[in-house]
Amino acid sequence: MSKKIFLSEPSFCGNEKKYLNDCIDSGWVSSAGNYVNQFEESIAKYTGVNHAIAMVNGTASIHLALKIAGVQSGHEVIAPTLTFVAPINAISYLGAEPVFMDSDSLFNLDIEKTIDFLKTKVKYKNGQNINKDTGNIIKAIIPVHIFGTTIDLVELVSICKDRGIAVIEDASESLGSFIGADRVHSGAMGDIGCISFNGNKIITCGGGGMILTDSDEHAHQARYLSTQAKDDAFLFLHNEVGFNYRLTNIQAALGQAQFENFSSIKNTKENIHSFYQNLFAESENIQLISPDSNIESNYWLNVIKFSSKDLQQQAIQKFLSADIEVRPIWHANHLQEPFKNAYTFKIEHAPMQIETSLCLPSSVGLSTEEFSRITKVVKAL
Repeated sequence: MSKKIFLSEPSFCGNEKKYLNDCIDSGWVSSAGNYVNQFEESIAKYTGVNHAIAMVNGTASIHLALKIAGVQSGHEVIAPTLTFVAPINAISYLGAEPVFMDSDSLFNLDIEKTIDFLKTKVKYKNGQNINKDTGNIIKAIIPVHIFGTTIDLVELVSICKDRGIAVIEDASESLGSFIGADRVHSGAMGDIGCISFNGNKIITCGGGGMILTDSDEHAHQARYLSTQAKDDAFLFLHNEVGFNYRLTNIQAALGQAQFENFSSIKNTKENIHSFYQNLFAESENIQLISPDSNIESNYWLNVIKFSSKDLQQQAIQKFLSADIEVRPIWHANHLQEPFKNAYTFKIEHAPMQIETSLCLPSSVGLSTEEFSRITKVVKAL
């Protein structure tokens, strides 16, 4: 009997066991150690930022980034409705409210509508951005780079900088994704970027996350607050409320070993995307979502869009019956129970995208036999 094909499995083919054993042998397994430093340096250099601060997971990274940006209870934070719920939850952790935006053709935050909202619905007064409809202060925005496809944030970042709105990039899914001729990495365009190393991401620490920033002050705050805000570690003095958010050395060891093979992993992801491009090239009812020419994607997950909801549902049943894991692209966050009363602006595309799209297996370790099984199901659609 063939084994189940999963959506996105981790691949361990380097120094993972060696580095993990080194942590165990040395006793450095907790939130300090050489592997934490190595991993932070590797990610900072690769993404082109001045500072990378290793965190326990991507959600904690976003939570802390919003706090560093000054988001407080009663504030509003602009976010896409089409994303995993983590950044929306992080807004709520601080007592703030999301302002939901629509998605573009690549499922990312619709930049044109967001700028339209800022220009028509937001009043700039006394250094504050006020939502004309709610009267609340808009403090930050969270663009999310979906499925490894990087958003062009140049114009939005410029507007936000002029108005004093913090740009917190959720780059959880897009390590290795760049945009433009200058190859600017996702998470390096705004004030703070956040990466995830969850088990299903392009590389993993089992859990894990990272804060990216060029700001010395933001980096200092991230390190300080994520280690319980220790003002005197010997006397246990704390002048602020801190968090236990730092990545452990043993997780960083796993991440560093994974990163050493990142070029090969990324190349394999590109080959998987090419496989799907060929598979769907002649299809009239199914479109493989591919990035624009100015985007260098990490191709974390491959997504197809059907011409109708019925075709999507039929495909789900056929894939699952063949023991092949697929999934829709989340539920719209403005329709989630905790956020049904949140402010929304011109959400038109996201609901239909959710009803007609599907995520396909994209694991680095997909075998020839597994590609054949996937092909067989696709040919029967």
